[in-house]
Amino acid sequence: MAKRKRLGGPLQDHLAPSEAETRSTASAPIARIAGETSVNAAFDEVRRELDSARSEGRLVLRLPLEAVETAWLVRDRLDPGTTEDPDFAALVDSLRDHGQRSPVEVADIGQNRYGLISGWRRLTALRQLYEETGEARFATVLALLRQPENAQAAYLAMVEENEIRLGLSYYERARIAARAVEAGVYPSTKTALQSLFASASRAKRSKIGSFLTLYQALGDFVRFPQALTERLGLSLAKIVEEDATAQARLRDRLMEADRPDLEAEQALLADFIAAEAERAAPSEPAPEAGAGTRPNRARRAPPAAAVEISPGVRLSQSGGAVHLSGPGVDAAFRDALEAWLRSRTRD
Repeated sequence: MAKRKRLGGPLQDHLAPSEAETRSTASAPIARIAGETSVNAAFDEVRRELDSARSEGRLVLRLPLEAVETAWLVRDRLDPGTTEDPDFAALVDSLRDHGQRSPVEVADIGQNRYGLISGWRRLTALRQLYEETGEARFATVLALLRQPENAQAAYLAMVEENEIRLGLSYYERARIAARAVEAGVYPSTKTALQSLFASASRAKRSKIGSFLTLYQALGDFVRFPQALTERLGLSLAKIVEEDATAQARLRDRLMEADRPDLEAEQALLADFIAAEAERAAPSEPAPEAGAGTRPNRARRAPPAAAVEISPGVRLSQSGGAVHLSGPGVDAAFRDALEAWLRSRTRD
């Protein structure tokens, strides 16, 4: 029996797919899936890098000036600077000529608001330039987005940034330690000093502790704390520590005196130190009649060792004077003691 011939020719060629078409149709889904996988992997890598940059504080944002809150932390400076300050004036000129080169540091506090960690001077200079010129380039600030673990980490970042860029004065260092304790960030000034100035030497922390006594006595009565030198401040702290009544005299002098600039304030403080030294100097007894020799200066008995009568308050006595000293002897303590003494007098 003869075999039947298979259908062939042009019709068969037209109906049957070519080998190239077969390969193309078979490979298309694989190529598409591979392409989509590659794109997804790239997006995942970008997302991971953005998450990493955000968590490590490497993500720079351009934020509206009004979105940044400077009062989120208690600032370690009394003010960011004025046009009378040559360093601040130089910063304003640099931003005007070259724009912002170094970002500030912020933390996301929600609802499109950001708390300022460091960069108060740069932010203030930009706000001043925007108010002065109205130019759009000054309407925003470049900011590194940080994620501090807690308030202590945020305060530490602020202090370290200022220590590197423009060192704080001893008075400003003492002030931020005291204010951080008041804000509940640290349980005590000792802990605050050890944490905020961990990289400082023990001698430096001790000096800051002495200025802490001075800050607790004067608070923000000092108008130019950035200019208060180490020598001047330590002399004032010693006077306040050794004589509780000196605190009131110094505060009264600061309140009453006209201090238009830092030179005037420095001169006032130096005069106060000289006046207190003269006040504490022992007086010479009147010479006896007919005495031909120069009398010896009267010597005061050395003060007794100070005793801590309550946390942060030490008591000592020298002759007819009683001395209270220590970090606990602040303005509130003085007021309470004065009120108690007055009530006893009335009784």
